[in-house]
Amino acid sequence: MRKIVDRSMLGRAWAVAAYPGQDVGDSRADNLLQNILIGRGITNMADMEKFLNPSVKEYMPDPSVLRDMDVAAALIADSVLNHEKIAIYGDYDVDGITSTAIFVKYLRALGADVMWHLPTREGEGYGLNTDAIDEIVSSGAKLLITVDCGISGRDEVAYAINHGMRVVITDHHSPDTELPAANAIVNPKRADDTSGLSYLAGVGVAFLTLVALRRELKSRQTTPEMTAALRDTNLMNYLDFVALGTICDTMPLIELNRAFVATGLKVMGLRNNLGLRTLMDVAKIKKASVYAAGFVLGPRLNAAGRLDSAAPALELLLTDNPLIANDLAQRLHEMNHERIDIQNAIMLCANDMAASACADGHCSLFVCGDNWHGGVMGIIAGRLKDKYNMPSCVATRSDGVINGSGRSIPGIDLGKIIHDALAAGIISEGGGHAAAAGFSLPAQNECAFCEFLENAVRAQLDGVTPHTEIVADAELDAGAATLKLVNKLSALEPFGQGNPEPTLVLNGATLRYATTMGGGAHLRGSVATSSGNQLAFVGFNLVGTPVGDFLLDDANTNTTIKLLGKLKENEYNGRVSAQFYIEDIAL
Repeated sequence: MRKIVDRSMLGRAWAVAAYPGQDVGDSRADNLLQNILIGRGITNMADMEKFLNPSVKEYMPDPSVLRDMDVAAALIADSVLNHEKIAIYGDYDVDGITSTAIFVKYLRALGADVMWHLPTREGEGYGLNTDAIDEIVSSGAKLLITVDCGISGRDEVAYAINHGMRVVITDHHSPDTELPAANAIVNPKRADDTSGLSYLAGVGVAFLTLVALRRELKSRQTTPEMTAALRDTNLMNYLDFVALGTICDTMPLIELNRAFVATGLKVMGLRNNLGLRTLMDVAKIKKASVYAAGFVLGPRLNAAGRLDSAAPALELLLTDNPLIANDLAQRLHEMNHERIDIQNAIMLCANDMAASACADGHCSLFVCGDNWHGGVMGIIAGRLKDKYNMPSCVATRSDGVINGSGRSIPGIDLGKIIHDALAAGIISEGGGHAAAAGFSLPAQNECAFCEFLENAVRAQLDGVTPHTEIVADAELDAGAATLKLVNKLSALEPFGQGNPEPTLVLNGATLRYATTMGGGAHLRGSVATSSGNQLAFVGFNLVGTPVGDFLLDDANTNTTIKLLGKLKENEYNGRVSAQFYIEDIAL
């Protein structure tokens, strides 16, 4: 890397990758995709081709590489062929909802007797619980399959087995040292799993389990009806759900995940699922994309589980009735607006608490309020993490118990910290992965947890201050920022965790004007480039920052500046053009 800005308007250093054979200061757009991929560690031409043209067939492993997969597939096949009732137990977030949906839809397509259960966030909490297991047992189900949960439910799994059930766990969360005594546990994060698929979302693990089930059923002597069902039911049609769950759980879009999402967005674009199509219409989504999935559809599906029960979201994905689909989609849309109002009110309080903690020189954030709505803790933790660049936990205190969620920065494994806190007896429940985790603890342990979190983060940092340097993918002359370049960069899609949208530094941009928009919080304007063209820009949440102050000051018109941000397509009144999304500027 080479540094190009020591201190920007927002007080950050900028660097850009220096590529083999590139002259320092080279601002050409030639070989841009190749250079970006080299900067991201993809240096082999064959790997570049595979990355730019991801296919499920190319990346698909043999499901048997996952520990216990063959056992799980055989157990499920036995229940299907013996006409036993099967219970699917999911989580209340989008990953859990979509995992449950693909299992229920596929098993029903095979003629199986299937029921499902999603716990309520406030009433039951995350994971298995014995009351729900009692209901499942009383329904006559013989096989319990968990999706996107179950790995931390040792007592509950033992309870189900003691009541005569067989249990198959499919999950992707980090396990404790001692695994539940289930009949099969499919989880790529098991210590004894060598599949290399630990980046999968819960829905990805569920999908591979269904692939293994299909193969198992095809290998057996089955009825003509089953043979026809296996032939006529294409698992690839469920990849829209797999893409949705993978994106919304912020899993890295690499290797098989990248293929799942790239193909899944194409399936989503076909609009074959009634519920998803109806929700897209209600949310006014014209094109299936990572943004649409993660920031429009995901929050609406999540809203039900955050405020009450996730059941309406799952029912939407499963229904074949247009009237029911429209009613559910409208209800989720309205719930999302309610969630935003609740979230904004709590965010104001959390921000004040976080600012005070940062002033004390902390390396981690923990903020907790009385009777805050538990459904928005993770969202607020993510906002604080982004704002302060440190691991952030947000929690609600009620009836002597604290429940919260955390989000982490690169380099800090929050899931491990939560597991260690559980092992130390500081929290009563908890789990997650490196970037996100959830936890519960007695209110009297609040100070002990804060101290444990801070010490654990400091130990992982090992004296290194979290980075405030921004590493751009490329440095270009502003004149190269055209619609043609936007189209070229689109070859790197889908963008997301593990494959972010390219960050560009544009040189030689001369400020023409800037004004506020969006109620005064955001900016729009334009710069002139060396080619004589005008490049429109927008800047979100920049009003009141040094960047906003500079751009809005008329005295700075005609000043030449560097821009850092993303180049995107903008459509207005039928006209498509390039637009730059400013994140920072420098003189």
